[in-house]
Amino acid sequence: MTNGRETYGIGEWYGRLLTSMGPEERRRLANARDMECPFRSTAEERQPCTKQGGVCSIRKYVATDGGAQPAPGVEGTLCTTCPYRFEEGRAIYAWIGETLLGTPSPIVLGEFGFLRSPEGQYVGQIDGILVHPRLDPLNWCALEKQAVYFSGDSMGREFTQLGRSAATTLPFPAGRRRPDFRSSGPKRLMPQLQIKVPTLRRWGRKMAVVVDESFFGAMGRMEQVDHVSNGDILWFVVGYAETIGAMTLVPRNVYVTTLESSVVGLTAGEPVSKEDFETAIRERVNGGAA
Repeated sequence: MTNGRETYGIGEWYGRLLTSMGPEERRRLANARDMECPFRSTAEERQPCTKQGGVCSIRKYVATDGGAQPAPGVEGTLCTTCPYRFEEGRAIYAWIGETLLGTPSPIVLGEFGFLRSPEGQYVGQIDGILVHPRLDPLNWCALEKQAVYFSGDSMGREFTQLGRSAATTLPFPAGRRRPDFRSSGPKRLMPQLQIKVPTLRRWGRKMAVVVDESFFGAMGRMEQVDHVSNGDILWFVVGYAETIGAMTLVPRNVYVTTLESSVVGLTAGEPVSKEDFETAIRERVNGGAA
């Protein structure tokens, strides 16, 4: 039985679904160091987790009489906090490659220098470049992956609690936090697109942006265009499907937009009327607020 309290806590931890863990595994991961990232690693090469604490995603929990459980329905959906989470099975690359390059097996290049200072130093990068394996003529697109930041208490309190708890039930998250879509969208992703997309548009190239359903759902309405050739940005929106003890990344939808429409969607708000704004000014002045 739930009791009304709710907040966000760990969804996946070093690639493992928190709700599938027992107390021993939770205590082990709370003190883990130099763990492997299961989404970046391959059979040939193991890659370390680069995110301090190893939290891949967060989700909303509700308090129960005995501990906590994920919020029901879409409220309990995973919110991706590490962009490497999108690397699972390299599914996004096959998806983007087929959609934009006509191949399910593009060459994937990591961070790629894009902005150069007057001194010749690279001062800005694109997250990745996908290239058709047939290099003549050269066919490629740019890629940005955007996870969500969170606001509130750090995960340190969470690690401490899980490292000490021997309870078989999942403890209610320690501290309060929430996904900060405003910082992640308008403050981080939007400037990146405004800087990079105009040049890509002049070059006749597209920008692919990978986000999850929770991120895309927090954006405002964007006007879509009728064909890839008329768009600047393709939004590749992924979701997560629960399997036995794990979550699997699933490609969901592609949305084709212009840069201008994307900015409107990322802003996710409309100006108030002049009358309402000036009413608020008068109220602040009359109330003596600073």
